Amino acid sequence: MSGIGLRTEGLSKQWGAFKANSDISLTFAPGARHALIGPNGAGKTTFINLLTGAFAPSAGRVFLGDEDITGLPQHMRVKRGMTRTFQINTLFPGLTVLESVMLALCERDGRHRVWHQTVAQQKRQADEAMALLASLKLERDAGTLTRSLAYGRQRLVEIALGLATRPRVLLLDEPAAGIPSGESAELFEVLSALPRDVTVLFIEHDMGLVFRFADRITVLVGGKVLCEGTPDEISKDQRVREVYLGEAEHD
Repeated sequence: MSGIGLRTEGLSKQWGAFKANSDISLTFAPGARHALIGPNGAGKTTFINLLTGAFAPSAGRVFLGDEDITGLPQHMRVKRGMTRTFQINTLFPGLTVLESVMLALCERDGRHRVWHQTVAQQKRQADEAMALLASLKLERDAGTLTRSLAYGRQRLVEIALGLATRPRVLLLDEPAAGIPSGESAELFEVLSALPRDVTVLFIEHDMGLVFRFADRITVLVGGKVLCEGTPDEISKDQRVREVYLGEAEHD
């Protein structure tokens, strides 16, 4: 197994004179819990879009393990093991939680045309779906319509749909956005318990969650990497205090 889960070399994105990302070279180890932070407009979501293939880079390359995936379209990156969730959840409102996850499993296995067969006919997918829901503490919601769930539970279902693809890398764009603090802590507790063969890269504005759950943090400012380190190193970095945490000393 490669010692690299995900890597970028000189990744850049420019629209006209505007440089959204500039020369970003980062390495994410397999199994890492890596946070991407920075002020609004720092280029965090653009960077995720470059990783997933939603945007083509102006320069630079993206590697998944040892493979250069820079030219691959989004659906092929998913097949290679890169899955992304969004700030706004994109669930199936008319399906139950179990049906939603089974649909994702059937799509993964190329069986999406028969997903609507009875649970008895799809026992393997149902068993896998229930095991996945149990790992995210969602089993009690299996028969509930996704639209009826509290928002925090909906975010967990969205993550379940992502995990159904068996990702090597899971990209989370503000998973706690819009969730009450108690629920967001529960969500991150579940995320922290994910198998260590899954690399998790997440964007998050709640610094309490970042410092509690990330083992490494990258700070973006103005589309560039300001610094990277452990939570302890980042919390003590005066540059981060000045440009992001708003704790600059005033003379």
